[in-house]
Amino acid sequence: MEMEKLIYLNSLYDLYGTLLTTKQQIYFEEYYFNNLSFGEISEKYGISRNACFKQIKETEEKLLDYEKKLNLYYKKEKINAIIANIEDNTIKEELTNLF
Repeated sequence: MEMEKLIYLNSLYDLYGTLLTTKQQIYFEEYYFNNLSFGEISEKYGISRNACFKQIKETEEKLLDYEKKLNLYYKKEKINAIIANIEDNTIKEELTNLF
């Protein structure tokens, strides 16, 4: 998987992860954060490799769908770009702490 997509999905997970089911969170974290393979996850949780693959792909699609509907990642990036251009460090710090 290309690094940009990995970073993007992790960012979306940071924003929308709490909207996922516990099972989706666990499998996503095992795959993306703990770098376990589908086979390792399926063995650890007693599911088929195919079920693991399907669950992670559905989770990715759900994260992308949330972003498509809510645009929080896009808005956060725009706000960060605006903050970067503010010269008053007090205001910059206050705005940055909102995230």
